[in-house]
Amino acid sequence: MERRTLITAALPYSNDRLHLGHLRSTYIPADIYYRYLRKRGEDAVFICATDEHGTPIAVRAEREGVTPKEIADRYHVLIKDDLEGVGCAFSIFSRTTHPIHYETTRAFFLKLYEKGFIYEKEVEQLKCPRCDRFLPDRYVEGTCPYCGYEGARGDSCDYCGRYLRPTELRNPRCIVCGEKPVVAKSKHWFFKLSAFQEELLKWLSGNEKLPVNVKNYALKWASEGLKDWDITRDMEWGVPIPVEGGEGKVIYVWFDAPIGYISATKVWAEQIGDKERWRKYWGKEGGARIVHFIGKDIIYHHAIFWPAMLMAEGSFGLPYTIIAGEYLTLEGRKMSKSRGWVISVADYLKLLEPDPLRYYLVMAAPLDRDADFSWEEFVRRYNDELVDILSNFIHRTLTLLTRYFNGKVPKPPHLTEKDLEVLSSIKAAVDKVAENLENFKFRDGLLEVMKLAHLGNKYLNDTAPWSAIKSSPERAAASLYVAVQIVRALADLICPFMPFSAKRLYKMLKLKGEPENTPWEAAKEKLPPEHELGEVKPLFKKLKSEEGEKIRRSLLPREEKQMAQVSLEEFYKAELRVGRIVKVKELGREHLYLVIKLGEVERSCVARIGGKYTREQLLGRQVVVVANIKPATIRGVRSEVMLLAAVHDGEVVLIVPEREVPEGSLVR
Repeated sequence: MERRTLITAALPYSNDRLHLGHLRSTYIPADIYYRYLRKRGEDAVFICATDEHGTPIAVRAEREGVTPKEIADRYHVLIKDDLEGVGCAFSIFSRTTHPIHYETTRAFFLKLYEKGFIYEKEVEQLKCPRCDRFLPDRYVEGTCPYCGYEGARGDSCDYCGRYLRPTELRNPRCIVCGEKPVVAKSKHWFFKLSAFQEELLKWLSGNEKLPVNVKNYALKWASEGLKDWDITRDMEWGVPIPVEGGEGKVIYVWFDAPIGYISATKVWAEQIGDKERWRKYWGKEGGARIVHFIGKDIIYHHAIFWPAMLMAEGSFGLPYTIIAGEYLTLEGRKMSKSRGWVISVADYLKLLEPDPLRYYLVMAAPLDRDADFSWEEFVRRYNDELVDILSNFIHRTLTLLTRYFNGKVPKPPHLTEKDLEVLSSIKAAVDKVAENLENFKFRDGLLEVMKLAHLGNKYLNDTAPWSAIKSSPERAAASLYVAVQIVRALADLICPFMPFSAKRLYKMLKLKGEPENTPWEAAKEKLPPEHELGEVKPLFKKLKSEEGEKIRRSLLPREEKQMAQVSLEEFYKAELRVGRIVKVKELGREHLYLVIKLGEVERSCVARIGGKYTREQLLGRQVVVVANIKPATIRGVRSEVMLLAAVHDGEVVLIVPEREVPEGSLVR
């Protein structure tokens, strides 16, 4: 049976524009995979939409004095522009305010309700006495009961990633008026998530296609025991609850949003004039592979909530796999919209072409590892790799053909063993790139493409057709014949990664059709002798230092905007002391539990440096800590001091004294 694949990219939330981190984790990898499958001639559909319900949009609308729909309308267009601007070739970019989505979500809810997987329950909710309304999700903030983070919201904690209920927050406050809320009773509807504990564990552990970062994260949460999930909210913005007694309440956005994958597929099917075609991708009988691309911050929702919902509904297929991209930092620091430390997609596209960004975000690190956007590294990769390796080889080859063979592919009178070996390498490279993309190893795939370009450069240098043309025109013809076959292969191989550049290269080679519609195996085909070339232009031009600096100043947020000034008195409130690490224990993949001796006392510390330092590197080492920070519970463990470290290009470097000093010494 023909392989059929439905690719989804996480629905961007329609209350702000996208930044580079979104592209790196989700949209660029999904687009690369879709473009690759399309070139394989497979039945593939690429689905996305804006997620337009929930409290963040309602809160923003309230603050701006407009309706939530106006906010959603505004950002749907802007987000679509951002994604299409970087080349995302969606089959459909829909909306969760589309009538088909409302219809699909209500039907989904009712089926689970009728099967007994949704039930009513009176619960305690937070209510603002001043605003005289309940405070769902983002309408309330407070301290996380698990890790002590003070900016936790009523639906989740951004620091530890826990799913929360508003009543769990310590020191809660209404975000509209700042009033301390009171507890009041309200009727809600719950999904029996707990009923799928064993089935989920079996699915998670048995699915060999799930990446390690997704499987381990989801299994950890599922193994701790799943609780039934409140899937309704006391507000008006959203899909109304389709049962009696649900007046004034809507379906929770995280129940509503993933159903958007199905409803968007329905919208697509309607637009192509085949209303029932969506069933071939979502129906169990269709046998389609459903591949979700997401950021790692929503693994919980896609690997636990969503599969359980599908299991309960019963007629839809489960995900084939879930590809979760890790975080992207900016110049070694976590991106933050509130602090302005972020680069928006729109700002980048005003200054540079999309393909160098697509290239960098793939090459910065494997998708299952955190990466960093460093301007210095971006310029280095741009000049050293895209210009000096890829563009230089292509331009040299095509320019030499124009100069010595009237812009036509020469007929080689004889090919040496080395020539044949290089031609054979082209076919091998095409297969290696495909193998990596099949396994979602996008960086490894792009590395194979660049290896082929590097081979082309070396081959040109070794054969030197510009010299051979004088003494042995036949040898020059053979050399450039082989080199142009590499160029021809690159035109197709770069297409999933850098589609705009692939189009330009197609024009230079005068290839018929469009690269995205040309079969993948065409990369193995040879340009015949006498094939005429088009106008030759550099694929990429060098980014000079003065130009790069001008762009950097325009693109990167200014440091002055990020630094809030503190008085000397405020600074001295922080008690910095030298301590010695006397115990090290792992707490998951990223966190370590440390015991640090400060003179006569020992203090616990949970530090996010797992994988950065080994136990042997840390034991007995002197470090600097904030000794009087308010204790917090992180990863279920009490942390009493904060470790100081510098972060640059994703590397963590501990702050240590220049020489040994007595433990507990004050730092001033």
